[in-house]
Amino acid sequence: MREGAFWDVQHGRVPPPPAAVTLGWELVHVDPDAGTIDVAFEAGERFLNPAGVVQGGFLAAMLDDTLGPALVATLPPGRFAPTLNLQVQFLRPARPGRLLGHGEVVKRGRDICFLSGTLSDADGTLLATATATAKIQTLAR
Repeated sequence: MREGAFWDVQHGRVPPPPAAVTLGWELVHVDPDAGTIDVAFEAGERFLNPAGVVQGGFLAAMLDDTLGPALVATLPPGRFAPTLNLQVQFLRPARPGRLLGHGEVVKRGRDICFLSGTLSDADGTLLATATATAKIQTLAR
């Protein structure tokens, strides 16, 4: 059985982070050896902006909560990887409903890692892309 921050949540040893709960985060598939992850989110009506589409900040948070776990799933116990930089490109408006995130570790250094990912709707339409830089460090408790 794997251990570490990501796996503690997946195996019910600790509750999920409140941000993940708010976003309706759901693990679809993870391959820590390949550094990839697929997750789903539930974009509710409370995420809408005045134009009736999901506000971009929620999409950015979903992408951050896709890319980060792709890396954190590979880390040993006591290690975490906060995001240092997140670049998001919004391609299409997102409607309420199930949104799908795919993330991958592009390059992993000793401390600094580069990540990329996508966010699509349930029909597979690409909504946004992102790249991120994260720093592996000791988890402060």
